[in-house]
Amino acid sequence: MEQGSIVEYIDRQKIICSVVLEVKNQRLRLLTETNREVNLSRKRLSHTCNMRLDLSMGRHKMVDSLKEIAARRNALIGSIDIQELWEVLNTEQEWIDLKTMTELCFPDTPNCDHESSVQRAFFNNKLYFKFNFDCFFPNTPEHVEQKIAQEKEAARRNRMVQEGGDWLAGRVNEDHPSVPEDKMEIVNLLKSFYLFEKESEHYDLGKAILARAGIDPDEGIFKVLAKLGVFDENENTDLHRYDISPDFPEKVTDFATERVRSAQRTTDTGPRKNLTMLSAMTIDGQSTLDFDDAISIEDHGDHYRLGIHIVDVGHFVKKGDLIDREAIARGSSIYMPDQKIPMLPTCLAEDLCSLKAGQPRPAISILANLDRFGDIIDYEIVPSMIEVEHRLTYYDVNTIADDDQRIIILRDIAEKFRQKRLAGGAVQITLPDINVWVGNNGDITVSRINRESPARMLVSEIMIMANWLMAKFLAKHNIPAIYRSQKAPRERLYKGVEGTLFQNCMQRKMLSRFMLGAEPENHSGLGLNAYVTATSPIRKYFDLATQRQIRAVLGLEAPSTPEEIERMIQVLELPMRHAMKIQNNRHRYWLLKYLEKRIGQKEEAVVLYKKRNTYQILISEYMIEKDLPESSGIDLYPEDLIQVTIQHVNARKDVLSVFMG
Repeated sequence: MEQGSIVEYIDRQKIICSVVLEVKNQRLRLLTETNREVNLSRKRLSHTCNMRLDLSMGRHKMVDSLKEIAARRNALIGSIDIQELWEVLNTEQEWIDLKTMTELCFPDTPNCDHESSVQRAFFNNKLYFKFNFDCFFPNTPEHVEQKIAQEKEAARRNRMVQEGGDWLAGRVNEDHPSVPEDKMEIVNLLKSFYLFEKESEHYDLGKAILARAGIDPDEGIFKVLAKLGVFDENENTDLHRYDISPDFPEKVTDFATERVRSAQRTTDTGPRKNLTMLSAMTIDGQSTLDFDDAISIEDHGDHYRLGIHIVDVGHFVKKGDLIDREAIARGSSIYMPDQKIPMLPTCLAEDLCSLKAGQPRPAISILANLDRFGDIIDYEIVPSMIEVEHRLTYYDVNTIADDDQRIIILRDIAEKFRQKRLAGGAVQITLPDINVWVGNNGDITVSRINRESPARMLVSEIMIMANWLMAKFLAKHNIPAIYRSQKAPRERLYKGVEGTLFQNCMQRKMLSRFMLGAEPENHSGLGLNAYVTATSPIRKYFDLATQRQIRAVLGLEAPSTPEEIERMIQVLELPMRHAMKIQNNRHRYWLLKYLEKRIGQKEEAVVLYKKRNTYQILISEYMIEKDLPESSGIDLYPEDLIQVTIQHVNARKDVLSVFMG
């Protein structure tokens, strides 16, 4: 390598023609065709030849000469047909050196310019050959086909970024932009980008489109999708994330409708005990439309006969049928402030399988005889026919709690049963529920529900009793079921029901996770030796599955095996987790939406515990836990009552910030 030699190297995916100004060991000082001086290692050179320039001609003339050489070499590229060369050479599958390839391209006395043009041509087109400066290897036909597909896809993606980004940028300032059919792919891509973020297969492409449109992917994407009509202002995006439809497939709806028709055409409900003479009542919320449990009470002087009647959903929904398969896929009904998504089609959930007043219904009835001290003398579980006489709301029951003799007896039974549970080690968590309701006009109502009101305490304890008795019944007959168990809490902060709001919150954090299994085990949290849930078969598949096992004991169907029960638990894990998350997220969204209009409002809070640079507090009016930044000079301690001011709320982003008020 000498001064004046013409050499080439690659910089930023471009071949640069240059002349050697100085040679120093393995380093070269070059003047490039772009009139730049660079220092380079010899190893960086892509092409060398015996062509030279006279360094004495001056810098500008040398640059002009380099430009002429580069232009001449680029012009020669047009004479090279790489595809034709590949079609001849690809069967060889051997490396071909630069000299041989140049002779193939230029058979008549090739020179340095021809060599460089070959390198340039193959550098620009790597579709047919592997390229390594001075040698070439033909790709296989399969590899070429794959690379062609990749290049087409890359071109398509680039086109989508350019056209999609420009189209989107033009829609941002329109009041009511429309989405033409040819832009639906862009819109669906951006929808996936928003919903699944980095888990979306379209994440990189979506980000590039938004960048070209000048839209912040964090701040502006939801607003754009709402403006395009993809989302409503208050869209429940979790339903899209978890692919949950409020509507049932047409074939499931048709199947359910026919099931209702066939049930109406027949009165055969199998061998059942006629309990329609009992004065049964339902006690539910005012807006409830699906009634799956009812209660009756009879005073026989020396004892009471308590009836807990659960609608026999298993009589209408057969294991493995179309409705059943849809129900297990959903796992549970989902109740939200603005919407309800049922587990069963409405014609079943709110009609045929609902304990509607004045309508005879098949049920599974727990009939328990209790003495005056609330102790259970004996009980039986039977298939029955019942007819609800009274539909009561929690409000109704609270109003007559001290006057109606039946309610007085039921309250007494419930209170004594709770005392027995507490004596058995139950942990009673007594915290208010925050009810959020969104009206048809969009108005948000927030209210606190006292879970210890007479009506709610009564229903809660009697349904716990029913579930316990059904668990005992199944265990006695050695029938597997979806049993619930729970180990003792890490620590107990209070006894009975005497805990403060702070203690109840902290006690809840110390509870062990409940477990599901096919065998009965102790449930420490409830203070019971066995437990299932089977009182809500309209709303929860776990309860329907357990009810079917009871039906099996009663001879109404074949039981599921332990293996089938364990498999069912696994299958239901994901839909149940999604249902719970959707329910909680939607409740929080509308609660924050309510608080968006209460910026600056002062609220009472209780300090729960200290974290590194913040305190964890509970805003008691809304039962929201929140981080509170440390305030300079103020030390707070667990259970301190403080006042905070709502500073900023954004429901869509799940943001709530407060400061000491």
